[in-house]
Amino acid sequence: MSLPPLLLIGCGKMGGAMLAGWLEKGLPPETVVVEPHAGAVAAFAGRVRHVASIAEIPADFVPAAVILATKPQEAPNALPALAHLVRPETVFLSIMAGKTVAGLQALLGGAPHIVRAMPNTPAAVRLGFTVACPGPGVTAAQRELCDTLLSAVGEAAWVERESLIDPVTAVSGGGPAYVFLLAEVMEKAAISQGLPPDLARRMARATVAGSGALLAASTEDASTLRINVTSPKGTTERALAVLMRPEAWPALMEEAIKAATARSRELAG
Repeated sequence: MSLPPLLLIGCGKMGGAMLAGWLEKGLPPETVVVEPHAGAVAAFAGRVRHVASIAEIPADFVPAAVILATKPQEAPNALPALAHLVRPETVFLSIMAGKTVAGLQALLGGAPHIVRAMPNTPAAVRLGFTVACPGPGVTAAQRELCDTLLSAVGEAAWVERESLIDPVTAVSGGGPAYVFLLAEVMEKAAISQGLPPDLARRMARATVAGSGALLAASTEDASTLRINVTSPKGTTERALAVLMRPEAWPALMEEAIKAATARSRELAG
């Protein structure tokens, strides 16, 4: 599959992960990457055109999509310099957390077509989950292009209300950290019960990773899979009796998602 000309602004962890996915899907060689740190694009040498600043973008380069993957705090300085690229045939795909469509429009000027998206870090291994929302004026073809770009690093889904990006950020955007915390606390608990640290780490990581793979492969919902592991009056039932106390894991997770959603709204202003 061949993709049209692209302009990537920022090649950090997420931008780099997406770029690697696009390369696997047939990224055209005329794609331009703006990244001030040469080391960040070293792995892509010879396959994309790298420039250190927006000012160095070739004057005759007309991308079909501009992917905004720079740090959110850099947006006020970077985006106004892209105003010359605002045209009906170009879509701006933003993966910057907390930057609303209206805020991006104000920084870019004119009437840019903007898609706001929230990917997550498993995109680095092509197992990401991204939710996107189209802004005013985005055409069906532009939406399809953005879907193709996001699907190159995992699964993509769409919402029509931008306000839903806040809970998306809390659940899937931050979700990998919650899973990593689970592996972390399982490892520590295993060590506290006398298991050697190396074995505890291997066991916790493999259990979390394997359970995730089983969940992804199964047609049953998570609660059914949980019940399948829980033998009556067994060890797992005893453990879940602790974790599922009214004040324990379910309540804390709901509180955590609520707190993260609120913070996402605060960052968006």
